[in-house]
Amino acid sequence: MLTVHIEGMTAEGSGVARHEGMAVFVPHAAPGDTLHVKIIKVSKTYAVGRIESIPEEGPGRVVPDCPAFPRCGGCTFRHLDYAEECAVKRQRVNDAIKRIGGVELEAEAFLAAEQPDRYRNKAQIPFGDSKGQTVYGFYAERSHCIVPFTDCRLQPEIFNAIAQVTANFLRETPNDLYDETTGKGRFRHLYLRRGFATGKIMVCAVVNANGLAREDEFVRRIRAVSPEIKSIVVNTNREKTNVILGQKCRTAWGSDTIRDVLCGLTFEISPLSFYQVNRVQAERLYTQAAAYAGLDGSQVVFDLYCGTGTVGLTMAHKARALYGIEIVPDAVENARRNAELNGISNAEFLCADAAEGTGQLRERGIVPDVVLIDPPRKGCSAEVIALLDELAPQRMVYISCDPATLARDVARLAERGWTLEAFTAVDMFPRTANVETVAKFTRADSETMYCIKGNE
Repeated sequence: MLTVHIEGMTAEGSGVARHEGMAVFVPHAAPGDTLHVKIIKVSKTYAVGRIESIPEEGPGRVVPDCPAFPRCGGCTFRHLDYAEECAVKRQRVNDAIKRIGGVELEAEAFLAAEQPDRYRNKAQIPFGDSKGQTVYGFYAERSHCIVPFTDCRLQPEIFNAIAQVTANFLRETPNDLYDETTGKGRFRHLYLRRGFATGKIMVCAVVNANGLAREDEFVRRIRAVSPEIKSIVVNTNREKTNVILGQKCRTAWGSDTIRDVLCGLTFEISPLSFYQVNRVQAERLYTQAAAYAGLDGSQVVFDLYCGTGTVGLTMAHKARALYGIEIVPDAVENARRNAELNGISNAEFLCADAAEGTGQLRERGIVPDVVLIDPPRKGCSAEVIALLDELAPQRMVYISCDPATLARDVARLAERGWTLEAFTAVDMFPRTANVETVAKFTRADSETMYCIKGNE
């Protein structure tokens, strides 16, 4: 047992204290807390403590407003007020830029969410058996044990109603529940999507089969929940995996897709489409991205790792031409469909990796003035950073999901003549530990480069 004082926070949201020169990490701590903790793990360089009591609370600590916290792994900061959470995230970005990026610069702004609750337009809800009872909820942290809930505050209230109706249906019909340990059982997940601008909802049942027993009854009950429900889909996933969705979708009722509006553009959303889960904050991020890109209608834009094209398409009206490059065929088809849906005729999408796609364009005599980059969570590979030297854009926009990989790439880019001038943090996922960053760079030769950094 130790008494410790929390001096900082880790990237994962644990408190950091010091004891005899050793770091002590304490989950669910708050900055400024004085805690009695029980040490549950010790290594050569750090220890992990579990809170036993809180003799003195930090100024930002509050009573959690969700009975499932902290057992549920969906939220990290339900025990902090939102202002304190934003301060922690802003500090996380600042510390990464200084320690990993080697740049003495702080965020010029933090774009907090106006609504830190009910913002998610997507939910993936696992169902399972607990002592013979059908339960649903979210997984506990670092496990696949379901923590039951009746109201998740991150998602719209109607999602909770749909989940309850689904649970009642499963209890009353011969639809057994999937067991991850054996790979047997029919019903796996309930997957929900909502277009916040349109109000339209998609309900997707993920099953280890071709369909549901008494599927017509399922459709009838789900349709009765709300007139906003416009699509009911069955997704087949027969793989023994923790990947939620399979590749086969069948529309049981209604439309194959729903639509939403983002930055004035209409996007079609299918079960397999990528779409930002926080529409309002995504618009703020993309607006900042466009401002940093500085397009005036004369530039050729390359959008690497373009996915379904959302970022590039929101800027296409200010570009001379937009070329998106993505290695996932379904995403490329979605991007082409989204361009067509919005009447965007100056966009072309290639199915290839970044090097191959840019090589094809260069063979056609096409070179970029501006490059947009949206790599996976691990950030830019060394090959892509080298490719940027060959492309020699006037500006670049870089979207990713981790301040640490942003800071690493800041250092890599500095070696190639780029200087970080300013950056802004964006809270895309309130109550979780994730944070986005938008950064602006300039080049030593006075040409300008802009970099956007993000975090799903």
